[in-house]
Amino acid sequence: MLVAHCGIAVFIVGVTMVKGFETEKDVRMNVGETASIGDYTFRFDGAQDVVGPNYTAARGTFSVSRDGRETTVLYPEKRRYTAQSQVMTEAAIDPGLLRDLYVSLGEPLDEGAWSVRLYHKPFVDWIWGGCFIMALGGALAVSDRRYRIAWRRQESAEPASTRAARRKVA
Repeated sequence: MLVAHCGIAVFIVGVTMVKGFETEKDVRMNVGETASIGDYTFRFDGAQDVVGPNYTAARGTFSVSRDGRETTVLYPEKRRYTAQSQVMTEAAIDPGLLRDLYVSLGEPLDEGAWSVRLYHKPFVDWIWGGCFIMALGGALAVSDRRYRIAWRRQESAEPASTRAARRKVA
């Protein structure tokens, strides 16, 4: 159970760090323009039309750099599903151990510009790590031999009629 409680602590630290240090920015970007958030610079390289199995989309291309070095390229999409004619936004995510980067396309504007939302969320993986540690703690607690012995003692101490009734229900 101690491991599970440590998982809760890691989860709480992760949530606190994400909420305390996340940055978000809504910008209007033309092709070739840049926007900075945190230590990262996002350059909009344009959008192109793509066709998926059940949708058509505008796929944006964003080059992300840190300290002048390119770290990744992200491809968010604005999808229109043909069956329901419903528009959905597919954010592009670059996960990392200490941070996650998100780019989301908004609506197309005049002259090839787009409204764009940029996110920098540090320590998101700590939330998932805390959940994993909690699950591991639960598995360790269930596998503890002392609990199985105590359960068997409790079962053998019950009257025979109660045990028979429980077996019929199960």
